[in-house]
Amino acid sequence: MPRYSSLRLPMLAAAALLLAGRARAQGQVTPPASATPGQQPAAASAQAPARQKTDSTANWSLHFQQTVIQQWHNDLSPRYAGDHSLQARENAKLSLTTTLFLGRRLWKGAAVFFNPEVAGGSGLSGATGIGGAPNGETFRIGDPSPQVYLARLYFRQLWALGPDRENDEDDLNQLKGSRPARYLSLTAGKFSIADYFDQNSYSHDPRTQFFNWSLMSAGGWDYPANVRGYTVGGVLEYVTPALALRASVTSMPTDANGPTLDLHYGKAQATTVEVTKPYALRGHPGAVRLLGFRNQAAMGSYALAVRDAGFSAPDVTAARAERRTKYGFIVNAEQEISKEIGVFGRFSYNDGHNETWAFTEIDQSLSVGATSTGARWRRPTDRLGAALVANGLSADHRAYLAAGGSGFILGDGRLDYGLEYIGEVYYSIDFPRYHAALSPDYQIVFNPGYNTSRLPGPVHIAALRVHVEF
Repeated sequence: MPRYSSLRLPMLAAAALLLAGRARAQGQVTPPASATPGQQPAAASAQAPARQKTDSTANWSLHFQQTVIQQWHNDLSPRYAGDHSLQARENAKLSLTTTLFLGRRLWKGAAVFFNPEVAGGSGLSGATGIGGAPNGETFRIGDPSPQVYLARLYFRQLWALGPDRENDEDDLNQLKGSRPARYLSLTAGKFSIADYFDQNSYSHDPRTQFFNWSLMSAGGWDYPANVRGYTVGGVLEYVTPALALRASVTSMPTDANGPTLDLHYGKAQATTVEVTKPYALRGHPGAVRLLGFRNQAAMGSYALAVRDAGFSAPDVTAARAERRTKYGFIVNAEQEISKEIGVFGRFSYNDGHNETWAFTEIDQSLSVGATSTGARWRRPTDRLGAALVANGLSADHRAYLAAGGSGFILGDGRLDYGLEYIGEVYYSIDFPRYHAALSPDYQIVFNPGYNTSRLPGPVHIAALRVHVEF
């Protein structure tokens, strides 16, 4: 990737603070009304954006966020390198996203939401070389200059299933007013599938929480999205205080890691189903989510690519065929331990026979972690998080990489396989006067790209994030 040298962190941080005005930091990226349980635990990214000063109901919602991340890694001494290896030495990399969240109530239970977005910058080594890439705000794109695009444009209709009502605050993609406590809803348009599935109060948002790709979502879920992270389709939800069921059919990209979505649903689509069960343990909220998925697209077969290559390096793109599938599941849990501390964990799996198509080259992943408020050191709006991740590959996938093959994330030219281990610690410092948060972050990666022989030691990654929101 070309160097992204036209932007500098201090300049963008200052601009972000000026743009924030009287905004508030550390809000959510995903629609809060879609989450169950509805009451956010204290140790999650806690502060909400500035609220509209209306008594009960608002027909409009307008919010803004900007996130800037600069990231470095130590100099490495690799024994060899391939086309998609983590680079031995590189300059610090900068990423920027800016999003406008606009919502309009249409009629009873119906609303439309519009999110234009600007994104630019580059991940370390162009977001290659590590299955669990270290910056969830970067994309695998060739041009690092800021680009304007449509992130979300969708319609949502709710139908009440009972007389009980709950109040929603004005928030990102959420209108202030009452809604049914039990409802059926239909969402249709362009959105992120992670807006509705694989939610987790403590580990879901790289703009306010953990940075790593395999902590913002389940690593083994090759979730349907274009290169920017968005898809087109529909989500059907049945939500009650005691249970939530969600199902969706959405589009896949026309090519692996591609920008264009394939709207021919007969030959390419993703089906996702999830059940969420909230509960209370000694008065503290928790939730368990079980998700299953099946993706269909013109994927390449790892085994066929290796078989057909002979003595040459295999190429999975040469072994593609229509209507190939990938299926898998996620077990996702969160639990508040006290009013100041929460814990979480995820396990995800996909069959790994065919090529990674949309997210990242992880076929199995286990993550555990905890977050805490800063109340014990008199910083109640600060957040401290720590997590551990183990990522793995299917037998077909690692045989393909060992034979010299490359995907769009990995390709060292050879592979001595081992699990990829990642540890991450972040601290989010809240600045109420400026309505911003500054978050230093540290990650350590063992066996990046699942390769035990390429590097003599772990990779140390340091980062700094500025996030503002109103």
